[in-house]
Amino acid sequence: MSVEQILLNKGRNVVTIEPTKTLAQAAELLSSWKIGAVIVADALQPVSGIISERDIVRAISNKGASALLEPVSMHMTRQVVTCTKRADIPRIMEIMTTSRIRHVPVVEEGTLIGIISIGDVVKHRLAEIEAETQAIKEYIASA
Repeated sequence: MSVEQILLNKGRNVVTIEPTKTLAQAAELLSSWKIGAVIVADALQPVSGIISERDIVRAISNKGASALLEPVSMHMTRQVVTCTKRADIPRIMEIMTTSRIRHVPVVEEGTLIGIISIGDVVKHRLAEIEAETQAIKEYIASA
């Protein structure tokens, strides 16, 4: 199974924010879209960073509420792990676990085409397990 199957099910909508926007604006986006991370993008780069709930909490913890007035670029993760739609799910699970990340942008030929979260991966894996279980039950019943 590949990332492409996940994108077919969930869609390719990706929420982005410009690096000059404030952490407060990023928090508003996260809240309104009910998501855990937003891709930082500008006209030059489709993925120049990622800002997550954890990043915002860390900034507030270090600097207080005034951090919310600072630009996203000061607090975003700059080294973003990305994948292609052909990446296989076990490899993505391994990357998320070893890198301790919960979101992986999907990039094809320099274009952001989607994002997958750990929740997407778990949901997909559970569906696979349910299908395997059903196939085994049907096999046993027909024997």
